[in-house]
This record gives sequence, C-alpha cells and structure tokens, in this order.
Amino acid sequence: MSSDYILETKNITKRFWNVVALNNVNFKVRRGEIHVLCGENGAGKSTLMNIISGVYHYGNYEGDFYYNGELCQFRSVNDSVEKGISIIHQHLALIPLLTIAENIFLGNEQSKNGVIDWQSTKQRAKELMDRVGLHESPDTKIKDIGVGKRQLVEICKAISKNVKLLILDEPTAALNEEESDKLLQMLKTFQKDGITSILITHKLNEVTKVCDTITILRDGSTIESLDREKDDVSQGRIIKSMVGRELTNLYPPRESKIGEVTFELRDWNVYDPHFSDIEVLHKVNMNARKGEVLGIAGLMGAGRTELAMSVFGKSYGQKITGEVLINGQKVRMNNTAQAIGHGLAYVSEDRHEYGLISGMSVKDNISLASLKDFVKNGALDSDKEIIVAKEYKEKMRIKCRDVDQKVDALSGGNQQKVILSRWILKNADILILDEPTRGIDVGSKYEIYEIINQLAEEGKCIIFISSDMPELIGMCDRVYVLNEGRVVKELNRPDISQENIMAAIMETGGAK
Repeated sequence: MSSDYILETKNITKRFWNVVALNNVNFKVRRGEIHVLCGENGAGKSTLMNIISGVYHYGNYEGDFYYNGELCQFRSVNDSVEKGISIIHQHLALIPLLTIAENIFLGNEQSKNGVIDWQSTKQRAKELMDRVGLHESPDTKIKDIGVGKRQLVEICKAISKNVKLLILDEPTAALNEEESDKLLQMLKTFQKDGITSILITHKLNEVTKVCDTITILRDGSTIESLDREKDDVSQGRIIKSMVGRELTNLYPPRESKIGEVTFELRDWNVYDPHFSDIEVLHKVNMNARKGEVLGIAGLMGAGRTELAMSVFGKSYGQKITGEVLINGQKVRMNNTAQAIGHGLAYVSEDRHEYGLISGMSVKDNISLASLKDFVKNGALDSDKEIIVAKEYKEKMRIKCRDVDQKVDALSGGNQQKVILSRWILKNADILILDEPTRGIDVGSKYEIYEIINQLAEEGKCIIFISSDMPELIGMCDRVYVLNEGRVVKELNRPDISQENIMAAIMETGGAK
C-alpha cells in the first residue's frame, strides 16, 4: 500500500444471508483528501463504512482493508477509534436528556483519580464547540437544540478522540442549505488540520463544493473513481454511473388535470406544544385541489412540518383554532383516527420515528392502516394480507427479499415506498408528504416522483413539503411560501422559481 493512501480495501465482500451487499469492492482514499462516496440506496456505501469502522467485525466479511499500511481486523468500534477512525451515522446517536458536554465525552469521560472531572469536561467541551462553531452552553441538553446543532455535537464527539479519518454518512440530510454549507466548509478546515474525510451524500450539488475524489458504487460493486482535477464530475456523469443510465430529466413529466378544491384551511392558528404563549402558525389560509401537487416552501423553522402535523389530527401543538374543510364541508379532526377517517394521510419527514414500525415486516407495515379490511369472521386473514403485500411489492418496485423481511433492513428509498404503499392501500384522498425524498438517492427519487405523479393523475390531492427548491419547481403545480408561521406568497406554476421563493421569504410585511 502506497504511503499516499490512508485507507485501501481489497476485494471486500459482505453477504446478508443470500443477498450480496458488497461484491469485491476495491476502494482507495488518499491521505488528507475529502473523498465522496456516491451510490443509490442499497448500493453498499454504509455497509462498506460499517466494515471500516468496526461495526461489522472481522470474520463477518471477506477480503481485507488496510489503514496507514496496516492490515486491520477490527473486533469492535473501539478498535477503529483507537486507530483514529470515527464514523458519524445518518441517525445520530445522542442521548436527548444528557447535556452537550455529557454527550461529547460519553464513553470517553474526563476523569481524575477515577472520578469524572466536570470542570475539565465542560472546559474541553467548550473548546471543541468553539472549534466547530457551536455557540451554546455545554450544559444545554440535546433535546433543546435543533438537528443542525446536534450534528455539530456528533462532530465534537469525533474530534475529541484525536480523529485522523472522519466518516460522515449523510451528514446534511436533515440540514437546510445554509447549515449544509457551514458543515462542508468545516470539512475543508479539518482538511487543513490533516484530517481525512469520507463523505456519503445523495445531494449531488454538494459533491463538487468539497470533493477531491468521488467513488461510485452500484449494486455492491465499485463502478469508478473520479479525480476532480482530471475527470468530468458533473451531476450528469455521476448520475449515469450511479443508476447505470442517463436521467435526462430529473423530474418525470406530468400532464396536470386539476379539479375542484378538495382540502382547505381557514385562519389556522397553532401554539407551541410546550410554551402556550408562543404562536407557531398564524392565520394560515390555503387550499389544495383534486389532481394537484401543491408545494409548501420555506426555510427551516418556517412552520412547514408543524402545519402538516397540526392538520393531521392535531398531532402537534396546542390552542389550535381555525377551520378544516374537505370537499367544501367543515370537518373535525381532533386525533389521527379522525384524520384518517376523513381520507388524510401523512408521510413524516422522519420515517424512522413517525412512519415505519421498527421490527415489523414489510407486509405488516403496508397493511397497518387497513387491518380491518383483512379481518374475516373475527380473525385476521393472513393469506389475503400476504397477497396484497406482494402486489404492492411489485407495483411499487420495492426491493426486498420477500414481504416477511423486516422493514429495518431496507434502503431508505424502499422504506419510503413501503410507507406510501400503506396510504395508497388505505385509499387516502389527501396525502401530506413531508420531505418524502430526504436521504434518498437520485434513482429512487425519480421512482418516488413517478408514484406521486400517478397519484395526482388518479385525482388524489398531494401536499408536497420540501426544502429542496429544484424539487418544488420540478414537481409542483402551485406553491405556498411559509415564513415565520405565515403564508407570505402563493405562486402558480409559471412563477415558481428559486428567485421568487427566496424573494417571498425575504419580504417583510404580513401574509399575502
């Protein structure tokens, strides 16, 4: 192994039962570079990083890998940490009720004579926090800070252990553009300090901002590595390598057939669930039509998710006032059962906490909202349930071993298809989709877009919340712009642009 490389894998193969997740993967990372790892969901990116970081220990895979020229046979994550390798997973491993300082040094406690030295812990935490630009008290609990700041806490944890190789798995998936840019610039700063980074991301616009090299995996195999200085690293080139074909249009075409108003909100007001004097949404008025894809735009904190959850059976907030009308009739939706009964469905931005039932099968997750339809003579008709689940597996192109496979084992895109299958089976008329493509690769995104378009063509009403402006432009017939809990603009299709959306957000004054 050349001294130019900090990491090299040779013919790494990893199997899960009869599924080959990695197939003879060869992968090299130069010392001090920022190396981006791209590929569709299920391509094997996270599996490869889990081998390198010791999550999958030696003996559970075939092949070898070398770190600083030394053959590694890690038995645990602790072995990789001792070598200076740290991994930050997509789903953050922080404890909400502990403080920032406690989380940073959890398992790496600052002690003196066998007793935790709290003064040293807080002082060292503050130094690390200053380094990453986290301006909070070390005594602040994790539950009281947002996703972007939690990501910085994870980075503090990593660099507290004298990290030399930092692996980040989708670190910007839940961040807005400003937060993402700050994190990417931080990697450039770390690079100057001699830290090598491997970045897994589906946001292709981020790749060329920081990458030195890009390696693309497809179906568990290495397709190619591209040098930014020598090779074409355009989005088109990367996408073609990822999916094995060119996607000439990232958004599938749809001929809009928009009907009457199906869903309407009038003077919708919502207060924070914990602080009754903080108004989160103020006099929101909007409507959505049959066969329409209606976009909801706004920066993080604008109230988009709060709007969706408060409408869906008052799942969020208190002191909620205003009216909901469906097909011109006022309806009461004081809980999720009533919302579902009125034909609403909600696909959360956090599919792991609010969408999927962990530990259950694909079949059970699909049928969850429609169980009464599978009851025959007082008992669950399992055969019918299996038949229907298999139909949706084929119809939605869900990649899984079979419908009895645990949903946890599926890629992000396939998990999202399972959730959509649940609500399509339920025959919901109004689907509220909150960041439905977050953390999903470009190929799976296209398939999700096709499903959304098909639902719209069937006359469903789609409310599409996204922080990805090109996605809103490419998919929506109309867009409402939210800012600080108010609707500040309504844009029809010809006027939907990044410039108009941002101009509306920056405008001062009341709702328009």
